[in-house]
Amino acid sequence: MTTLALPELPALVPGTVRHQRRGPIEHGLRHAVYQWLVDLDDLPRLRRPLRWVAGFRADDHLGDPERSIRDNVLAFARAQGVDLADDTRVLMLANARVLGYVFNPLSVHWCLDPRTGATRCVVAEVHNTYGERHPYLLQPDARGSASTDKDFYVSPFYDVSGSYRLTFRLTQERVAVSVNLHRGGDTGGAPDFTASFAGAPARVTARRLSRLVLRHPLMSQQVSLLIRAHGLWLWARRLPVQTRPSHQPPEGS
Repeated sequence: MTTLALPELPALVPGTVRHQRRGPIEHGLRHAVYQWLVDLDDLPRLRRPLRWVAGFRADDHLGDPERSIRDNVLAFARAQGVDLADDTRVLMLANARVLGYVFNPLSVHWCLDPRTGATRCVVAEVHNTYGERHPYLLQPDARGSASTDKDFYVSPFYDVSGSYRLTFRLTQERVAVSVNLHRGGDTGGAPDFTASFAGAPARVTARRLSRLVLRHPLMSQQVSLLIRAHGLWLWARRLPVQTRPSHQPPEGS
């Protein structure tokens, strides 16, 4: 188990998202974004008008929309066999609702031991542009890395095969997540696709949030639009589209 030295929460995490796709059409992207790192027991409470760019709702994430995000994360982890105490602390890295809209390609939930602060597990919740979501239960090693089979259709240019190697970093100075897709199943070789986010967490203030909103207006909307724009770029270059199978959410999600 890994013990974390945490930043002050809630935190804004301005940073950079990167994607790299390898063969048959090489394609990469790099965009400046910001995300939120929040304690699900103490979500941000902001005054208007900033309240409209910092919304968090249970129905945007896994589980029962009538329960809290935290309760749903704990219920999923327990359904997957992780025995978590009722007072487990859960931190989430995600986009917030902006003017009533949110899109999270990946939301990360760290479940922390309430006494030691050690990471008991991580729930990585993936969303696709078809309105579907799929959480993965992970138990990272001392370096913050974990592997899992791919079980969810995300990009229309990849089928549901292969495995992921994920790495999570959460410190006072840096928040980083990387996802490597290995379609051959060997997570030791070069990945077919890599997605990553890295940034430096900073305490939430009205001034800091206002600057980020001015620099990146409609953050969630931009994320959704950019994903579709890059997809159209690949489609226009005749990259074959893979059939989307029916999705079976895992137990507890």
